[in-house]
Amino acid sequence: MSVLKTYGADTDSFHPSKTWKLSGNHLQGMIDGREAVAQAVDLMLSTERFYYDIFSFDYGVELADLIGKDRAFVKADLQRRIEEALAQDDRVTGITDFNIEFDREAANVSFTVNTIFGDIFEERGVELG
Repeated sequence: MSVLKTYGADTDSFHPSKTWKLSGNHLQGMIDGREAVAQAVDLMLSTERFYYDIFSFDYGVELADLIGKDRAFVKADLQRRIEEALAQDDRVTGITDFNIEFDREAANVSFTVNTIFGDIFEERGVELG
């Protein structure tokens, strides 16, 4: 079971997603709902999976081994990796509108994260070289 599971199938196990709002190196109060999920998505996609001992093996996304890989492989596998990373959070129900464009040694991806609080648009650059 993931440490990110905050919502159960029944309403009795419902827990709020309230958390600290991060702004650079500072905490700026508390956030909940869609804003908390957006922050969690950003942190998950900014953390390399299996790299940091402090995080569970469920946390983060595997991007480092895509460096130097063929663009066709990256295009085929990147969406799956992002979906797998975000699926660890119960508040995320899926991703849609996935788009990938290559620019020299980077892949620029954009997609919509579907959550129980509403959709969140994401854009990221993934270094491949």
